[in-house]
Order: sequence, then C-alpha cells, then structure tokens
Amino acid sequence: MTDTTIDIARSYFQAIQSGDLDTVGKLLADNVVWHQPGGNQFSGVREGRDAVFALLGGMMEASQGSFAIDQVHALMGNGDLVAATIHFAGRTDKASMAMDGVDLLRIQDGRIVEVWLFSSDPDAEDAFWGK
Repeated sequence: MTDTTIDIARSYFQAIQSGDLDTVGKLLADNVVWHQPGGNQFSGVREGRDAVFALLGGMMEASQGSFAIDQVHALMGNGDLVAATIHFAGRTDKASMAMDGVDLLRIQDGRIVEVWLFSSDPDAEDAFWGK
C-alpha cells in the first residue's frame, strides 16, 4: 500500500516542526517548485530541492534560528493537493513576527512537487524579512 497525499503531508509537517531536514529532503521531489509570497528577500519562485533548502536556511539565519511553523488544523486533501492551516513565527534582536497562513502542497509519486505559501499579513511578513 502506498502513502496517501495526506500521509506524506503529515510527515512533512512533522519533520518541519521537529527540524528533521533529512526527512524534509526525502519528501521533496528533486525538481520541487516553491512559491514564496510577498516582496521580501525570500519572495519568489525557487526550483529544485537545493534552492528550497537554501531558502529555508536563509530564513533560519535571518531569524537567528527562531523561525518555526506549526500545523494548526487537520490537513485537507483534494486529489494530489493538500492544504494546511499553519501558524508561523520568528524573531530577532530587533523584531518579531507571528501570523497564520495556508500552505498548499501538490504531491505526486510520493513526493512534494510544488508548494504555494500564503500569509495572513504579507506586509508584516515583508517588514520582518526585509528586502
């Protein structure tokens, strides 16, 4: 029996929450496409697992290791898509950010092939991450 899209998404969020980047890497397709919202230094489309890891690493560095994502409600599936309501936060010596969002994952052949992120307060997120 193969994992369902919900199972894969659940494993992804558990790995993200625990900082298990090895598992995150195994769940992302080599050619994953990541859509990061906003107008900040991390915004835009990243293609490939290495580019996504560079993005996540940059966010951890910019937030002094404090950036965290928590899944808030049950995952919602529709075919190869899974939506998750999340809460994410980060802080530095000079600023903090905490807000809700939605992550939309597209899963094929047991891997996450595309990710779209949505923030409840894009202006505050842009202000936190900077240009």
